[in-house]
Amino acid sequence: MKITAFDGSPRKNGNSTAILRSFTDRAEELGADLTVYRTSELDLKECRGCLMCNVLKKCAIRNDCWNGLADEISASDVLVFATPIYFHHTVSSMKRLLDRFRSFINVRITEEGIIHTPHNPWNKKIFLFTAHGSSSVEDALPLVDLFDFMKETLGEKNSLKCINGTRLAIAGQVTSDKTRLSEIYTKLGLPQHLVEDDYKKNIGLLKTAEEFAENIFSG
Repeated sequence: MKITAFDGSPRKNGNSTAILRSFTDRAEELGADLTVYRTSELDLKECRGCLMCNVLKKCAIRNDCWNGLADEISASDVLVFATPIYFHHTVSSMKRLLDRFRSFINVRITEEGIIHTPHNPWNKKIFLFTAHGSSSVEDALPLVDLFDFMKETLGEKNSLKCINGTRLAIAGQVTSDKTRLSEIYTKLGLPQHLVEDDYKKNIGLLKTAEEFAENIFSG
């Protein structure tokens, strides 16, 4: 089982990183061939919308890490993306990566819109793990919508599962015990009656990530 994961958090102890680690630790225990990249450390240029990938069936940009990375992505059975949600979307380093996924797809402009056709249809399990300070899952929906589009466009056999952590504003919060969580909520001005349920919810997020890893081997 080849798994390629992308960690978009700019904080090494970020909450989305902790959720990802729950997944990857369990996947490694089960024998996965696993590679994890931090998107902020990737040597990636920005997509320039040149449309040359329609002709070449690969990105025309040279002198960065994309073409090798694209081969690895194509060869992977599972793709995992972890990111905080800042201003209702992913961080810039993750968006730079996702924009280069354009090179996997032929784009044809028509009078009515755009027709997207993958150069080589995928059959992959895709996971998206997000964390953000808002109490509403709706703040992550623009990114979830993008991943829904990618899942459908890149191959009808793809699957997508998401974890969306809410009220996670402070680094390391998702792994905090109840005492630490109470201190954080005091600083954030959140009511203490939320602590007990949110502590259980956070444990549940990490457990769900582990279960996702287990399911790809059992399913």
